Amino acid sequence: MLRLGLIMHLFIGSTLAGIAVVVALVIGQDTLYPILIAAAIGFVIAIPATYLVTKKVMSIR
Repeated sequence: MLRLGLIMHLFIGSTLAGIAVVVALVIGQDTLYPILIAAAIGFVIAIPATYLVTKKVMSIR
């Protein structure tokens, strides 16, 4: 489960970090630090999301 979770986190983490960066840019935060903070928040939020998705995928197999 760990290996699958790490692979899933690559995709889920980059997707959520990208969404957070787009949101930060849309609300007018166009300097370096708000963009980095948004990307980090998206990546951290992906941890529980990855756990739930991986758990669901493993229960299907």
